[in-house]
Amino acid sequence: MVAANHNICCIILSCILLSASLAQAFMTIALPRASTNRHHHAVTSAAAAAKKSSSEAANGGISGVIFDIDGTLADSWNLGYQATLTVLTDYHNTNNQDNTPLTPTSYPLTSEEYHYGCRYTTPERLARHVGLDPDHPSFQEVGDTLGRQFDDYYVKLVDDKTAGFYDGIADLLIQLHSGDVRNENGSNDENNGENNGIKIGALTNACVEYAHAVLKANCPNHSSNNNDKDNNTTNGIYHRFSSIHGANSVPRPKPFGDGILQCCSEMGLHPSEVIYVGDAPTDAKAAMDAKCRAAIGVLWGSNDEECLSKEEGFEVLCRDASDLKHAIRKYL
Repeated sequence: MVAANHNICCIILSCILLSASLAQAFMTIALPRASTNRHHHAVTSAAAAAKKSSSEAANGGISGVIFDIDGTLADSWNLGYQATLTVLTDYHNTNNQDNTPLTPTSYPLTSEEYHYGCRYTTPERLARHVGLDPDHPSFQEVGDTLGRQFDDYYVKLVDDKTAGFYDGIADLLIQLHSGDVRNENGSNDENNGENNGIKIGALTNACVEYAHAVLKANCPNHSSNNNDKDNNTTNGIYHRFSSIHGANSVPRPKPFGDGILQCCSEMGLHPSEVIYVGDAPTDAKAAMDAKCRAAIGVLWGSNDEECLSKEEGFEVLCRDASDLKHAIRKYL
């Protein structure tokens, strides 16, 4: 009887010990699983928060505007057209000495053909104008040669008459930089830059030397800050451009977004904080390639509404500087 009771006690003790071991094992397995779930929840929450933060930043007001120059800021088409006729005439007469020489007035290039060609870089445009296709073995060499001749001739002729700003553009540049252009709620982001204004940049498919020449010739000799009027040389609105580039100062010209990205980098802005304004299909393509906040098209340049309305990328088309001002306001 005593032996039987002893055996029962042993069995009960063994069961108790086994239960304790199982409970400990269960806790060892279960606890890490709970910890893993909490970690997964934390990572998911952080990712969601980051995504939300990025989304909120993308929906904020813009901090910069980058402008094309020819046909957007400056009414320079006749300067470009006449310079083109001069360079092409010289090329034709040099390479066709057996034929009757041409003059700039008799060279067979219409203004419509010139306007269409303005969507290309200067070397490509000129090579096309002399009848070469992009797959021609001499296309690049001829284009580069003509481009250099054109730039040397054309840049020297820039002034506020041959490449003057369109009506209202000078005032718009000042107002943008000074913060006088407000969003539709009548306010402006206090972090958008000096004096609550926004940063401005310029990018053209002409050479960068031309860009500087046009902006220097046209930009008003006073700054957005009235206190700077006594020092016009260093404080004119030209000096408030945070970045100025041309086809020869960026890795790849428009329609690639490289130039816009380079401008954004120098302006200290992300492309999502910037809109690009231009008058050609290549402007819309470049803005899309750079992932700008938006592209705005203008109808006073080389391309009309029928052309630009078919172009993917332009959010709005503007008929004058007042339209452009209101279009920009929506993004502030």
